[in-house]
Amino acid sequence: MQFPSYPLLQKVNDPADLRRLSRAELTQLSAELRAYVIDSVSKTGGHLSSNLGTVELTVALHAVFNTPHDRLVWDVGHQTYPHKILTGRRDRMPTLRQLGGLSGFPQRAESPYDTFGTAHSSTSISAALGMALAARQKGEDRHAVAIIGDGAMSAGMAFEALNNAGVQQDCKLLVVLNDNDMSISPPVGALNRYLAQLMSGQFYAAAKDLGKSVLKPLPPLFELAKRLEEQAKGMVVPATLFEKFGFNYVGPIDGHDLDSLIPTLENLKHLKGPQFLHVVTKKGQGYKLAEADPVAYHGPGKFDPAVGLQKPATPPKQTFTQVFGQWLCDQAAADIRLVGITPAMREGSGMVEFEKRFPGRYHDVGIAEQHAVTFAAGLACEGLKPVVAIYSTFLQRAYDQLIHDVALQNLPVVFALDRAGLVGADGATHAGAYDIPFLRCIPQVSVACPADEAECRQLLSTAYAQNHPVAVRYPRGSGVGTVPGNDLQTLPFGKGALRREGQRIAILAFGTLLYPALQAAEALNATVVNMRWAKPLDTELLLEVAARHEALVTIEEGAVMGGAGSAVLEALQAAGLPRPVLQLGLRDEFIEHGDPAKLLQLQGLDAAGIEQSVRARFPAP
Repeated sequence: MQFPSYPLLQKVNDPADLRRLSRAELTQLSAELRAYVIDSVSKTGGHLSSNLGTVELTVALHAVFNTPHDRLVWDVGHQTYPHKILTGRRDRMPTLRQLGGLSGFPQRAESPYDTFGTAHSSTSISAALGMALAARQKGEDRHAVAIIGDGAMSAGMAFEALNNAGVQQDCKLLVVLNDNDMSISPPVGALNRYLAQLMSGQFYAAAKDLGKSVLKPLPPLFELAKRLEEQAKGMVVPATLFEKFGFNYVGPIDGHDLDSLIPTLENLKHLKGPQFLHVVTKKGQGYKLAEADPVAYHGPGKFDPAVGLQKPATPPKQTFTQVFGQWLCDQAAADIRLVGITPAMREGSGMVEFEKRFPGRYHDVGIAEQHAVTFAAGLACEGLKPVVAIYSTFLQRAYDQLIHDVALQNLPVVFALDRAGLVGADGATHAGAYDIPFLRCIPQVSVACPADEAECRQLLSTAYAQNHPVAVRYPRGSGVGTVPGNDLQTLPFGKGALRREGQRIAILAFGTLLYPALQAAEALNATVVNMRWAKPLDTELLLEVAARHEALVTIEEGAVMGGAGSAVLEALQAAGLPRPVLQLGLRDEFIEHGDPAKLLQLQGLDAAGIEQSVRARFPAP
């Protein structure tokens, strides 16, 4: 694939430059912008399909609205590369998702054009409404625009915000639904473009208001007119739902057609009250390989755009996600009670094969983490054995349901916590840093921390065998490469294992940091214990080890505050066994994007860092 030069794009250093271009030039700019996105992502890796789908929409929004005075709030934010490029960050794209470089998501600290930090879904309408009402209260003339995908509209928070916004008839709020799921051809075209522009125009709005004022004193005629309007609009648009929330609905229109987008946005900009624009886009638009397989090109690594994604020459090590996916299928084959649940993360959580083999026992509930957890609780009440596959960072969104609907009722739900610990390029918003602290304080919930792939499978089986809630946390990617067995063997519940016998210092490892701890222990001649469980803590093993060592070191890829190390201190205190304890883990700070190995090194959690910290705290006599 040959990439053109970028004569127009090179002249656009901020949206003010873009607003000086003609409509024909904006079309050319869109083509250059799409090519630049493909070229950039192929060199750095990152989100591709979603960004290719929002090129024209991004151009149109910046052309019509006076950004950053007018606020754009992007939901999730993994589709904002075109936005970043047009807002003064074009030349920094080679640093995307790298340590010290551009974030893959909007960040307020990165640019005034990033008005709200996002990465989790369904927050945009709430934030944009807050901005719109703040502008009204301060007497400022500005618009707030929320751009939300059809997937994010499946979350209850989006509808809570719509419900609140619909009664605010004097605010300048526009919600743009970027719908990349439905087919473009049936609902769009010349007729639909005309209807969209007509329904967003001042004449239509004025005529509609006049009709209401004339007919309101005559209720039967008013109700008849209202029903006729709804039926007429319903023939071409799914307007009724959003208009019931109090929004003026317009669309759907082609999200890749600037001749539809710009006039419609211009019209909506001059209407009063909350507006709702439905645009239809295509993931991967303009790059045939991504159009054909938008899932594969959702978040690719580096690739040759002319060739596309290629299978690696040597098969990569099995990931923890793949270990979970295989275990889930095997456990389901052995137990008809098993039900698998995911909140819209089928691929990310490794459930593709499970859905194929057990379609009747697979449930993708959409981006609705709260519902996923309570749904699992309902299944468990009826004697089924639900397994909720969820990223650690996303379980945070269902904390109340975890406590009240699962733990309080002591229901046997297994939580497979993927992406526990640091996640590399996705950064602070996706890091699973807090699950040990927020889980271990909940009564009746257990937390397992496998050290490698083989142990991950065994601890999943152990968790499944319990009659209460159990979470198994494991990181993104692969570990040391241990090959899991094919059976469903369990490990002793709540028990750790001695891995190395040393002198003076004992290192208690929770999870995959066991292996750098073993390396550090060779230089330190320290004892190493694979603790396996953050809760229940193996206090018998802990006290036995503590009794014959001068000092202890705890290590975990999670927040130090309230984490597994804190559990060790609590147990020692309760037993009246005072020992100096060095707690190693993630510091009390948000850790931004970068290479995972480098991030661990910066946190002092590689072998050299562990050794250095231990020597500094417990120098040799």
